[in-house]
Amino acid sequence: MKRDFTAITDFSKEEIYAVFDLARELKTKTKSRQEHHLLKGKTLGMIFQKPSNRTRVSFEVGMYQLGGHALYLGPTEIGLGKRESTADVARVLARYVDGIMARVFGHDIIVDFAKYADVPVINGLSDLLHPCQILGDMLTIIEHKGKAKDWTITYLGDGNNIVNSWINLSRLIPMHLKLGVPEGYEPNAELLEQARRIGVSEIQVLHDPVAAARDADVLYTDVWASMGQEAEAEARKNIFRPFAITSEILSRAKANCIVLHCLPAHRGDEISDAVIDGPQSVVFDEAENRLHIQKAILVKLMQ
Repeated sequence: MKRDFTAITDFSKEEIYAVFDLARELKTKTKSRQEHHLLKGKTLGMIFQKPSNRTRVSFEVGMYQLGGHALYLGPTEIGLGKRESTADVARVLARYVDGIMARVFGHDIIVDFAKYADVPVINGLSDLLHPCQILGDMLTIIEHKGKAKDWTITYLGDGNNIVNSWINLSRLIPMHLKLGVPEGYEPNAELLEQARRIGVSEIQVLHDPVAAARDADVLYTDVWASMGQEAEAEARKNIFRPFAITSEILSRAKANCIVLHCLPAHRGDEISDAVIDGPQSVVFDEAENRLHIQKAILVKLMQ
């Protein structure tokens, strides 16, 4: 039976840790130039409604390193919902490729791909969730802080798809998740309620960035206006300014706190140059780990 990765909660806690273990193994082989053609002869169809740097390069390079092939399909090639229905595209692509990765706007598109495609479907990003990113983030945290435990992970900024996926991960891995967001920019209420009901982690939604940053083991941020929100960018700058990760905010966290940003970064807005280029930043380790974690996901679903 085929498996999909549309959300972190598609995997169990044990499967998540198995993905981390495999990602570390594949990273070691990549660094030592050992061949690991676990997906030899297989093809991944990559659908992009939104442009991307890290998502496209990491999946394409990852499939090459695994001995397979990745096929890029941009908005003009597909025209989801315009030239063809998502269901028809999913059915046809599944006849050609061994797996589908989609980076889209509406999460319903990911759900439809998983429903109608007979091959594994991976959520490369939707407006609701960004699961591959958050598994890469957690892999980075484990690399720098050791085995996962009840860390205080603080996110400052917009309650977007990054935050929603952290909430989903908190259903599986215990943590103290502190979400520092302006009023009116809270994360998805349904996902938050589900996670709190399950009760694996403590989750706080705070409107005071200083209180949110206090005693954090990890500080995390993202852009204030995502793709599709460009018209709101200037207004958001005024609202989100107090939630920027600056040296002052970082000083409220633990002395050994690490800083993450999923990139691209708008330096001087959500994060300062001094922080992103400073000794506590692991932002570029985090970006690299997108490659390794996604390779592990690809192998788990497509091998």
